[in-house]
Amino acid sequence: MQRLVKIIAVIAILKISFFTPGVVFAQVYDKIFSLREAIDMALTNNSLINEAIEKQRAAIQEKKVANREFLPKASASYSYTKLKDNPYAVFGLSKIVVGPEDNYHWNVSLMQPLFTGFALLTKQKIANLGLEIKGLEKKQALLDVIKETKVAYFNILLTKKFLMVANEAVSQLDSHREDAEKFYKQGMIPYNDLLKTEVALANALQNRVKAESNVEMAVSSLNTIIGVDINKKSDIVDALNIEPSEHDLGNLFDKAKKNRPELKMLYLALKNSDNVIRLAKSAYYPQIALVARYEQSGDNPEATNNDYANVHNTSITLQAKWTFFEWGKKRAEVKKYYYNKLSMIEKVKGVEDSIMLEVKNAFLNIKVAKKNIQTAKESLVQAKENYRITNLQYQQQMTTSTEVLDARTFLTQAETNYYSALYGYMVSMAELDRAIGKRGFES
Repeated sequence: MQRLVKIIAVIAILKISFFTPGVVFAQVYDKIFSLREAIDMALTNNSLINEAIEKQRAAIQEKKVANREFLPKASASYSYTKLKDNPYAVFGLSKIVVGPEDNYHWNVSLMQPLFTGFALLTKQKIANLGLEIKGLEKKQALLDVIKETKVAYFNILLTKKFLMVANEAVSQLDSHREDAEKFYKQGMIPYNDLLKTEVALANALQNRVKAESNVEMAVSSLNTIIGVDINKKSDIVDALNIEPSEHDLGNLFDKAKKNRPELKMLYLALKNSDNVIRLAKSAYYPQIALVARYEQSGDNPEATNNDYANVHNTSITLQAKWTFFEWGKKRAEVKKYYYNKLSMIEKVKGVEDSIMLEVKNAFLNIKVAKKNIQTAKESLVQAKENYRITNLQYQQQMTTSTEVLDARTFLTQAETNYYSALYGYMVSMAELDRAIGKRGFES
């Protein structure tokens, strides 16, 4: 009995909070977004896209580095050497000094590579392909963010519909509780029937609080994606006039193969593997360069005074270097990159299969969602009518309170199923767009 008294006390408190006449709970929003506006903000602010942009900029600089490798390189050096004794040369029995104790030397050189075993050309190709890959990574980030934005957007709409259902349930159960209380005072129903309505109303109030929390969390999730304060009170425009469309699975497969940036990146990486092998093979060839050099030597810091040799000199050198034996190291490196290429071929096959499976899964989810929308819509109409009739019968004492509560439960479930199917279809469409590499803004 004490437990029942506590339940009734809690319900009384909740009634004061939620049903006091004249009390209006108004929500003030900082910003109201359409789906297009939300996507535009995400594309501007999302950290995943900004990260891809910075990587693309780094690849541009890498390409510049590869291009500059073809140009001559300038260098300079300066040295000072202190000898204990003056160097000398012996002629017969005489020692003739041939240099000073203090030796200053500086030079400026220009080196132009002439042949590197195609290494420089290969590095340039690798850098060009690397820039293309970073561009595709950016496109992949764009597609991911668009999908995440759509899913978060539709999740807000879904949680708001669930909150609407919860509010409706609270309102109807409160009305039913008033009927039950009136019948109980008139001695037409037992006390436990009134308690059933009180408990059902308390559960509905708790569900509403949970639904409100879910809406706030869904909004915070969208805020995170579009790059605004997580605690900002944002609202969105509902996606109206949702019309399921038809899709051809074969056509979807073709679009995915053509558009998916992941596949394009792998194809470029596979092409790049040939360049990596060619770069490793460049070590088989000699390295040839042309070196131009100007130098000065003397016994003062400026190297402008030399009593033993000419102060300055200029030279042009054709320089060749060839490492022709390293105990099979070069061959092992070439084989390593060759096997990496074979593994990349297998990876491409696996990713192609994975993408086709992803497309088919999204396609089937859409088919299921389309069927569920119609089924759930019909069920919702029936559940509403069932609740209306049952409630009227109860008001005329032609049925029990249990039947009314069951009818309300059926209606809540039917509404939940309908909105889940409706926005589940929109989420499946967003997933299908991502699966075929479609960058679309349509709701």
